[in-house]
Amino acid sequence: MHIVVTGGAGFIGANFVRRTVDTRPDVRVTVLDSLTYAANESSLDEVRDRIDFVKGSITDPAVVDEVIAGADAVVNFAADTHNDNSLNDPWPFLDTNIRGTAVLLDAVRRHDVRLHHISTDEVFGDLPLDTPERFTEDTPYRPSSPYSASKASSDHLVRAWVRSFGVRATISNCSNNYGPYQHVEKFIPRQITNVLSGARPKLYGAGLNVRDWIHVDDHNDAVWAILDRGAIGETYLIGADGERSNREVLGMILEAMGRPADDFDAVPDRAGHDLRYAIDATRIRRDLGWEPARADFAQGLADTVNWYRDNPSWWSPGKAGVESAYARREASDV
Repeated sequence: MHIVVTGGAGFIGANFVRRTVDTRPDVRVTVLDSLTYAANESSLDEVRDRIDFVKGSITDPAVVDEVIAGADAVVNFAADTHNDNSLNDPWPFLDTNIRGTAVLLDAVRRHDVRLHHISTDEVFGDLPLDTPERFTEDTPYRPSSPYSASKASSDHLVRAWVRSFGVRATISNCSNNYGPYQHVEKFIPRQITNVLSGARPKLYGAGLNVRDWIHVDDHNDAVWAILDRGAIGETYLIGADGERSNREVLGMILEAMGRPADDFDAVPDRAGHDLRYAIDATRIRRDLGWEPARADFAQGLADTVNWYRDNPSWWSPGKAGVESAYARREASDV
Protein backbone atom coordinates (compact mmCIF):
# COMPACT_ATOMS: atom_id res chain seq x y z
CA MET A 1 0.00 0.00 0.00
CA HIS A 2 1.28 3.46 -0.91
CA ILE A 3 -0.06 6.40 1.06
CA VAL A 4 0.64 10.11 0.66
CA VAL A 5 0.65 12.07 3.92
CA THR A 6 0.16 15.78 3.36
CA GLY A 7 1.42 17.96 6.19
CA GLY A 8 3.57 15.04 7.26
CA ALA A 9 6.22 17.23 8.89
CA GLY A 10 3.71 18.93 11.18
CA PHE A 11 2.82 17.80 14.69
CA ILE A 12 0.08 15.21 14.11
CA GLY A 13 1.25 14.31 10.62
CA ALA A 14 4.83 13.56 11.68
CA ASN A 15 3.61 11.41 14.55
CA PHE A 16 1.35 9.58 12.07
CA VAL A 17 4.26 8.98 9.70
CA ARG A 18 6.58 7.66 12.41
CA ARG A 19 3.87 5.43 13.88
CA THR A 20 2.95 4.07 10.44
CA VAL A 21 6.56 3.29 9.53
CA ASP A 22 7.13 1.59 12.89
CA THR A 23 3.95 -0.51 12.94
CA ARG A 24 3.12 -1.10 9.25
CA PRO A 25 6.26 -2.10 7.38
CA ASP A 26 4.20 -3.09 4.33
CA VAL A 27 3.05 0.52 3.79
CA ARG A 28 5.08 2.86 1.60
CA VAL A 29 4.85 6.47 2.83
CA THR A 30 5.36 9.65 0.81
CA VAL A 31 5.27 12.93 2.72
CA LEU A 32 4.20 16.15 1.03
CA ASP A 33 4.89 19.23 3.13
CA SER A 34 5.63 22.87 2.30
CA LEU A 35 7.68 23.25 5.51
CA THR A 36 6.01 26.37 6.84
CA TYR A 37 7.10 27.71 10.25
CA ALA A 38 4.80 25.18 11.99
CA ALA A 39 6.47 22.17 10.35
CA ASN A 40 9.79 20.70 11.37
CA GLU A 41 11.58 18.34 9.01
CA SER A 42 13.70 17.03 11.89
CA SER A 43 10.55 15.45 13.33
CA LEU A 44 11.02 12.82 10.62
CA ASP A 45 14.76 12.23 11.14
CA GLU A 46 14.36 8.78 12.69
CA VAL A 47 12.35 7.50 9.70
CA ARG A 48 13.80 9.63 6.91
CA ASP A 49 15.56 6.71 5.24
CA ARG A 50 12.27 4.76 5.14
CA ILE A 51 10.01 7.38 3.53
CA ASP A 52 9.90 9.57 0.43
CA PHE A 53 9.79 13.30 1.12
CA VAL A 54 8.55 15.95 -1.30
CA LYS A 55 8.69 19.64 -0.41
CA GLY A 56 5.62 21.32 -1.84
CA SER A 57 2.25 22.82 -1.04
CA ILE A 58 -1.20 21.28 -1.40
CA THR A 59 -2.15 24.54 -3.14
CA ASP A 60 0.16 23.69 -6.07
CA PRO A 61 -1.83 21.56 -8.56
CA ALA A 62 1.21 20.33 -10.50
CA VAL A 63 3.06 19.12 -7.40
CA VAL A 64 -0.06 17.52 -5.92
CA ASP A 65 -0.90 15.73 -9.17
CA GLU A 66 2.59 14.29 -9.53
CA VAL A 67 2.76 13.08 -5.92
CA ILE A 68 -0.73 11.55 -5.84
CA ALA A 69 -0.52 9.72 -9.18
CA GLY A 70 -0.08 6.03 -8.39
CA ALA A 71 -0.92 6.32 -4.67
CA ASP A 72 -3.56 4.15 -3.01
CA ALA A 73 -4.63 6.72 -0.41
CA VAL A 74 -4.03 10.27 0.77
CA VAL A 75 -4.26 11.36 4.40
CA ASN A 76 -4.64 15.13 4.52
CA PHE A 77 -3.10 16.63 7.66
CA ALA A 78 -1.95 19.76 5.81
CA ALA A 79 -3.49 22.88 7.35
CA ASP A 80 -2.81 26.20 8.97
CA THR A 81 -4.17 25.60 12.46
CA HIS A 82 -3.28 28.23 15.06
CA ASN A 83 -6.37 30.20 16.10
CA ASP A 84 -4.44 33.23 17.34
CA ASN A 85 -2.65 33.54 14.01
CA SER A 86 -5.92 33.25 12.10
CA LEU A 87 -7.28 36.23 14.03
CA ASN A 88 -4.22 38.26 13.10
CA ASP A 89 -4.15 37.24 9.41
CA PRO A 90 -6.91 34.97 8.07
CA TRP A 91 -5.71 34.77 4.46
CA PRO A 92 -3.14 31.96 4.73
CA PHE A 93 -5.81 29.84 6.42
CA LEU A 94 -8.25 30.42 3.58
CA ASP A 95 -5.60 29.58 1.01
CA THR A 96 -4.24 26.38 2.57
CA ASN A 97 -7.34 24.99 4.22
CA ILE A 98 -9.91 25.79 1.53
CA ARG A 99 -8.09 26.15 -1.79
CA GLY A 100 -5.56 23.48 -0.86
CA THR A 101 -8.31 21.00 -0.05
CA ALA A 102 -9.98 21.76 -3.39
CA VAL A 103 -6.69 21.06 -5.20
CA LEU A 104 -6.37 17.73 -3.39
CA LEU A 105 -9.95 16.79 -4.21
CA ASP A 106 -9.40 17.55 -7.87
CA ALA A 107 -6.31 15.33 -7.91
CA VAL A 108 -7.80 12.35 -6.05
CA ARG A 109 -10.86 12.53 -8.29
CA ARG A 110 -8.71 12.50 -11.43
CA HIS A 111 -6.60 9.55 -10.23
CA ASP A 112 -9.35 7.71 -8.30
CA VAL A 113 -7.34 7.75 -5.05
CA ARG A 114 -8.89 7.24 -1.62
CA LEU A 115 -8.81 10.36 0.60
CA HIS A 116 -9.05 10.73 4.34
CA HIS A 117 -9.47 14.34 5.44
CA ILE A 118 -8.37 15.37 8.94
CA SER A 119 -10.54 18.04 10.54
CA THR A 120 -11.27 19.48 13.97
CA ASP A 121 -14.06 19.67 16.52
CA GLU A 122 -13.76 23.46 16.34
CA VAL A 123 -16.01 23.47 13.27
CA PHE A 124 -18.93 22.91 15.66
CA GLY A 125 -18.32 26.11 17.62
CA ASP A 126 -18.50 25.67 21.37
CA LEU A 127 -20.68 24.20 24.11
CA PRO A 128 -21.85 25.62 27.45
CA LEU A 129 -19.71 24.93 30.49
CA ASP A 130 -20.86 22.26 32.96
CA THR A 131 -23.42 20.49 30.77
CA PRO A 132 -23.49 16.88 29.55
CA GLU A 133 -23.86 17.99 25.92
CA ARG A 134 -21.17 16.77 23.51
CA PHE A 135 -20.49 17.07 19.79
CA THR A 136 -21.71 14.27 17.53
CA GLU A 137 -21.48 13.66 13.79
CA ASP A 138 -24.89 15.35 13.49
CA THR A 139 -24.00 18.56 15.36
CA PRO A 140 -24.55 21.65 13.14
CA TYR A 141 -21.47 23.62 12.14
CA ARG A 142 -21.00 26.94 13.96
CA PRO A 143 -17.34 27.96 13.49
CA SER A 144 -16.27 31.02 15.43
CA SER A 145 -12.77 31.86 14.15
CA PRO A 146 -11.21 32.23 10.70
CA TYR A 147 -9.34 28.98 11.35
CA SER A 148 -12.41 26.93 12.27
CA ALA A 149 -14.44 28.53 9.47
CA SER A 150 -11.77 27.53 6.94
CA LYS A 151 -11.78 23.94 8.24
CA ALA A 152 -15.59 23.86 8.12
CA SER A 153 -15.38 24.98 4.49
CA SER A 154 -12.91 22.22 3.67
CA ASP A 155 -15.19 19.59 5.25
CA HIS A 156 -18.09 20.79 3.11
CA LEU A 157 -15.92 20.59 0.00
CA VAL A 158 -15.03 16.97 0.75
CA ARG A 159 -18.68 16.05 1.21
CA ALA A 160 -19.62 17.84 -2.01
CA TRP A 161 -16.96 15.97 -4.02
CA VAL A 162 -18.13 12.66 -2.55
CA ARG A 163 -21.73 13.30 -3.53
CA SER A 164 -21.19 15.11 -6.84
CA PHE A 165 -18.21 13.24 -8.25
CA GLY A 166 -18.06 9.94 -6.35
CA VAL A 167 -14.73 10.70 -4.69
CA ARG A 168 -13.82 7.96 -2.19
CA ALA A 169 -13.34 10.02 0.94
CA THR A 170 -13.89 10.02 4.70
CA ILE A 171 -13.62 12.79 7.29
CA SER A 172 -12.62 12.78 10.95
CA ASN A 173 -13.10 15.61 13.42
CA CYS A 174 -10.79 15.23 16.39
CA SER A 175 -10.49 16.90 19.76
CA ASN A 176 -7.33 18.68 20.97
CA ASN A 177 -4.16 16.64 20.46
CA TYR A 178 -1.11 16.66 22.71
CA GLY A 179 2.18 14.78 22.77
CA PRO A 180 5.75 15.03 21.45
CA TYR A 181 6.82 17.22 18.52
CA GLN A 182 4.04 19.80 18.97
CA HIS A 183 4.92 23.39 18.05
CA VAL A 184 5.62 25.59 21.06
CA GLU A 185 2.92 28.10 20.07
CA LYS A 186 0.29 25.57 21.22
CA PHE A 187 -1.12 25.56 24.75
CA ILE A 188 0.51 22.54 26.40
CA PRO A 189 4.03 22.80 24.89
CA ARG A 190 4.04 26.55 25.44
CA GLN A 191 3.44 26.14 29.18
CA ILE A 192 6.01 23.34 29.46
CA THR A 193 8.72 25.20 27.54
CA ASN A 194 8.07 28.42 29.47
CA VAL A 195 8.89 26.58 32.69
CA LEU A 196 11.92 24.92 31.09
CA SER A 197 13.09 28.35 29.88
CA GLY A 198 12.75 29.90 33.35
CA ALA A 199 9.67 31.94 32.42
CA ARG A 200 6.21 31.94 33.96
CA PRO A 201 3.42 30.17 32.04
CA LYS A 202 0.61 32.29 30.58
CA LEU A 203 -3.13 31.65 30.96
CA TYR A 204 -5.90 33.34 29.00
CA GLY A 205 -8.41 34.98 31.36
CA ALA A 206 -9.52 32.80 34.26
CA GLY A 207 -8.64 29.60 32.41
CA LEU A 208 -12.19 28.23 32.60
CA ASN A 209 -12.34 27.24 28.92
CA VAL A 210 -12.57 23.47 28.54
CA ARG A 211 -10.81 21.36 25.93
CA ASP A 212 -11.18 17.63 25.24
CA TRP A 213 -7.66 16.21 25.12
CA ILE A 214 -6.42 13.14 23.25
CA HIS A 215 -2.92 11.76 22.90
CA VAL A 216 -1.66 12.10 19.33
CA ASP A 217 -0.94 8.35 19.09
CA ASP A 218 -4.56 7.55 19.93
CA HIS A 219 -5.72 9.98 17.26
CA ASN A 220 -3.48 8.42 14.65
CA ASP A 221 -4.54 4.89 15.56
CA ALA A 222 -8.13 6.05 15.02
CA VAL A 223 -7.19 7.40 11.58
CA TRP A 224 -5.84 3.97 10.63
CA ALA A 225 -9.06 2.37 11.90
CA ILE A 226 -10.95 4.62 9.48
CA LEU A 227 -8.59 3.83 6.61
CA ASP A 228 -8.90 0.10 7.29
CA ARG A 229 -12.59 -0.20 8.12
CA GLY A 230 -14.34 3.15 7.66
CA ALA A 231 -17.29 3.54 5.29
CA ILE A 232 -16.75 5.83 2.31
CA GLY A 233 -18.62 9.11 2.69
CA GLU A 234 -18.84 8.83 6.49
CA THR A 235 -17.62 11.23 9.15
CA TYR A 236 -16.15 9.95 12.43
CA LEU A 237 -15.55 11.98 15.58
CA ILE A 238 -12.39 11.06 17.48
CA GLY A 239 -12.11 11.75 21.20
CA ALA A 240 -10.86 10.15 24.42
CA ASP A 241 -13.21 11.65 27.06
CA GLY A 242 -10.41 13.98 28.12
CA GLU A 243 -12.26 17.15 29.14
CA ARG A 244 -10.14 19.50 31.26
CA SER A 245 -10.23 23.24 31.85
CA ASN A 246 -7.15 25.17 30.76
CA ARG A 247 -6.55 26.07 34.40
CA GLU A 248 -6.68 22.42 35.39
CA VAL A 249 -4.23 21.40 32.65
CA LEU A 250 -1.83 24.16 33.62
CA GLY A 251 -2.04 23.05 37.25
CA MET A 252 -1.16 19.49 36.24
CA ILE A 253 1.83 20.75 34.23
CA LEU A 254 3.08 22.85 37.13
CA GLU A 255 2.68 19.92 39.53
CA ALA A 256 4.51 17.56 37.18
CA MET A 257 7.36 20.06 36.92
CA GLY A 258 7.59 20.76 40.66
CA ARG A 259 6.31 24.33 40.48
CA PRO A 260 3.76 26.07 42.75
CA ALA A 261 0.14 25.92 41.60
CA ASP A 262 -0.05 29.72 41.26
CA ASP A 263 3.20 30.15 39.35
CA PHE A 264 1.66 31.65 36.20
CA ASP A 265 0.52 34.97 34.75
CA ALA A 266 -3.05 35.69 33.67
CA VAL A 267 -3.26 37.53 30.34
CA PRO A 268 -6.25 39.09 28.56
CA ASP A 269 -8.53 36.54 26.94
CA ARG A 270 -8.42 36.22 23.18
CA ALA A 271 -11.25 37.35 20.94
CA GLY A 272 -14.01 34.80 20.34
CA HIS A 273 -12.44 32.25 22.69
CA ASP A 274 -14.65 29.13 22.55
CA LEU A 275 -15.94 28.00 25.94
CA ARG A 276 -15.93 24.22 25.75
CA TYR A 277 -15.27 21.35 23.35
CA ALA A 278 -16.43 17.79 24.07
CA ILE A 279 -16.49 14.84 21.67
CA ASP A 280 -18.94 11.94 21.63
CA ALA A 281 -16.88 9.20 19.95
CA THR A 282 -19.62 6.55 20.08
CA ARG A 283 -19.71 5.95 16.31
CA ILE A 284 -16.03 5.15 15.81
CA ARG A 285 -15.93 2.99 18.93
CA ARG A 286 -19.08 1.08 18.01
CA ASP A 287 -18.63 0.77 14.24
CA LEU A 288 -14.86 0.43 13.92
CA GLY A 289 -13.89 -1.03 17.30
CA TRP A 290 -11.40 1.74 18.10
CA GLU A 291 -10.60 2.60 21.73
CA PRO A 292 -7.99 5.06 23.07
CA ALA A 293 -4.98 3.21 24.48
CA ARG A 294 -3.55 6.28 26.24
CA ALA A 295 -6.62 7.58 28.06
CA ASP A 296 -4.64 8.29 31.27
CA PHE A 297 -4.20 12.02 30.68
CA ALA A 298 -1.97 12.57 33.72
CA GLN A 299 0.49 9.91 32.53
CA GLY A 300 0.39 11.17 28.95
CA LEU A 301 1.03 14.71 30.15
CA ALA A 302 3.96 13.57 32.32
CA ASP A 303 5.45 11.73 29.32
CA THR A 304 5.02 14.89 27.22
CA VAL A 305 6.77 17.02 29.86
CA ASN A 306 9.66 14.55 29.85
CA TRP A 307 9.90 14.65 26.05
CA TYR A 308 10.24 18.44 25.97
CA ARG A 309 12.71 18.32 28.86
CA ASP A 310 14.81 15.79 26.93
CA ASN A 311 14.62 17.52 23.53
CA PRO A 312 15.48 21.22 23.88
CA SER A 313 17.36 21.18 20.58
CA TRP A 314 14.04 20.48 18.82
CA TRP A 315 11.96 23.27 20.36
CA SER A 316 14.35 25.98 21.57
CA PRO A 317 15.23 27.52 18.17
CA GLY A 318 11.68 28.78 17.67
CA LYS A 319 10.81 29.63 21.25
CA ALA A 320 11.94 33.26 21.35
CA GLY A 321 10.03 34.15 18.20
CA VAL A 322 6.81 32.61 19.52
CA GLU A 323 7.04 34.49 22.81
CA SER A 324 7.77 37.77 21.03
CA ALA A 325 4.67 37.31 18.88
CA TYR A 326 2.55 36.57 21.95
CA ALA A 327 3.97 39.59 23.78
CA ARG A 328 3.06 41.91 20.91
CA ARG A 329 -0.46 40.48 20.76
CA GLU A 330 -0.97 40.75 24.53
CA ALA A 331 0.31 44.33 24.54
CA SER A 332 -2.17 45.30 21.83
CA ASP A 333 -5.03 43.82 23.89
CA VAL A 334 -4.30 45.88 27.00
